[in-house]
Amino acid sequence: MEQAEKVREIRLRRAAERQGLKLTRSRRRDERALDYGKYWLLRGDEKVTPAEGVGLDEIEAYLTR
Repeated sequence: MEQAEKVREIRLRRAAERQGLKLTRSRRRDERALDYGKYWLLRGDEKVTPAEGVGLDEIEAYLTR
């Protein structure tokens, strides 16, 4: 992961915490897996974002709306 993307992820993780959410990232290491590199927003145990996960662009759009 490049540095700028990591900084963006940390910024979005903090923004999610301020809104009572938790930003999680897929733990898959297989680039061919469907959820590789995807993120989810959680409220408790409930997923706020789609079950298949989304990218950082969609996470940022959700948090800044």
